[in-house]
Amino acid sequence: MIRECDSLSGAQRAILSRYQAVRCTDIHCHCLPGLDDGPRTMAEAVALCRALVDDGITTVIATPHQLGRFDGHVTAADIRQAARNLNEELAVHGVPLQVHPGADVRVDERLLRLLEAREVLSLADRGRHVLLELPDATFLDLRPLLRDLALHGYTSIISHPERNAFLIDRQDAVLPWLEQGALLQLTAGSLIGDFGPLPRRAAWHWLCTGAASLVATDAHDTMSRRPCMARALAEIAIVLGHAAARRVCIENPQRVLLGERVPAIPRMGRQRVLS
Repeated sequence: MIRECDSLSGAQRAILSRYQAVRCTDIHCHCLPGLDDGPRTMAEAVALCRALVDDGITTVIATPHQLGRFDGHVTAADIRQAARNLNEELAVHGVPLQVHPGADVRVDERLLRLLEAREVLSLADRGRHVLLELPDATFLDLRPLLRDLALHGYTSIISHPERNAFLIDRQDAVLPWLEQGALLQLTAGSLIGDFGPLPRRAAWHWLCTGAASLVATDAHDTMSRRPCMARALAEIAIVLGHAAARRVCIENPQRVLLGERVPAIPRMGRQRVLS
């Protein structure tokens, strides 16, 4: 059961009321202290969580990196304990945010075995959705991995494809992954241009054509990688309408939190893609 925060801040209430929502979940955030390239200390983690609250977020799935360069250094037990510790600290400071354990997992041939052993975490530790991180500049054929994960009941979520150098120029390369049941998660900052014009163009392409199902902050700190979900929500509402903004930023992330199926978004063609 997902516990509601006892009280919400004024910023949370204002943003949620704008989109007729009672909760806003961030499914990709590096907010646990001392595990990866997110906050170094508990004080920094609490500051980031305050920034999430100011951005309208009520629930966050903490997703420190697993595998890749963090292989063996960030364990599932570490993440679960760090999430418990952070929730306790937030309660002490009166920060109205609930934290759930998860991971941002580098694609790896051992992934299915490690998920089944619960050594690698699914999102919200529910055994349903797994957040997959691609190498920054390399293209991998994920179809065999996606098939294996799907056969074992996992839905794959590809994190920030718009920041992969190969996919930026070959946007249709993700379509075979979607046919395997994978979902695309865009970074809120990409949609407002924080990562430059090319990631922004790719992100809007997938959003406007219905290829992307989820938006998350991928926040790491309160400076260069701070959360900006409210700005992304506003931009999407202007371009695609409030219903689309609610779907990818609020409704579908909530489904992930609860371990529910995320429905496919009807493809809308290319005519609405931003230039």
